[in-house]
Amino acid sequence: MATLLLVRHGKAAAGFGAHLDPGLDDLGRRQAAATARVLAPHGPLQIYSSPLARARETASPLTERWGSEPIIEPRVSEIPAPTDDLRERSAWLATVMPERWENLDQRLHLWRQALLDCLLDMQDDSVVFCHFIAINVAVGAATRDDRMICFRPDNGSVTRLANHDGNLRLIELGREAETHVN
Repeated sequence: MATLLLVRHGKAAAGFGAHLDPGLDDLGRRQAAATARVLAPHGPLQIYSSPLARARETASPLTERWGSEPIIEPRVSEIPAPTDDLRERSAWLATVMPERWENLDQRLHLWRQALLDCLLDMQDDSVVFCHFIAINVAVGAATRDDRMICFRPDNGSVTRLANHDGNLRLIELGREAETHVN
């Protein structure tokens, strides 16, 4: 059984509808440092990161502490929007977030399944730096909840799951916050 620590990236310098790949703002960098302090005693473990700047920057303080490099894993990246137009992207996200997976298109089902397959491929205890909806995908699969959003992980929070016999099990939800997706 592998324990998977899913970390939501720190606060981004821009939101989903304002920039395609923002890094962290000052608060996000402080959140990344705080998360590294919390996780440091539990490792070193394998570290995976979404390729997006905000996830890689959140992983950086922990990789420095452990003297390791993250595996950049595209399958734990942000939910794929159907457009790069920032205004359209933001409007699209607002329409899909209240949905259930059963009501969403095949493209999103393929992304969701690839993310779950990635997590289930992890056989060793690992830290995964990823995104709000990606964490919701994992928690939803572990709890059999078909809603796209089943909880609101705060920036820098750590959600603990177990990869046990080809299934995800929820160990502990990360810190929640009323937050907007950024």
